[in-house]
Amino acid sequence: MDIGNLMKQAGAMQAKMQEMQEKLADLEATGEAGGGMVKVVLNGKGYASGVAIERSLLKEDEAEILEDLIAAAINDAKAKLETQTQEQMKELTAGLPLPPGMKLPF
Repeated sequence: MDIGNLMKQAGAMQAKMQEMQEKLADLEATGEAGGGMVKVVLNGKGYASGVAIERSLLKEDEAEILEDLIAAAINDAKAKLETQTQEQMKELTAGLPLPPGMKLPF
């Protein structure tokens, strides 16, 4: 393999990496807990962009339950986001000459 061809592949891979990062940032996942009484939306970078809480849970004696449901909804959204990210990575890296087991982004 000559150096020119190698440089061309490196440039193509860099462009593909940029495309992957942009697509992954656009992902969004909604996690739910308590049968949908608590919902949390995470963006592709893992930051919460929204929270919805069933008003009936906003009682002083329900605080512990609400805290548990919020944590469960965040964890649900995170798991869904990770699944979406893995699926997107498979699509976006199809055809790239990556060594087996290599995970992107680095």
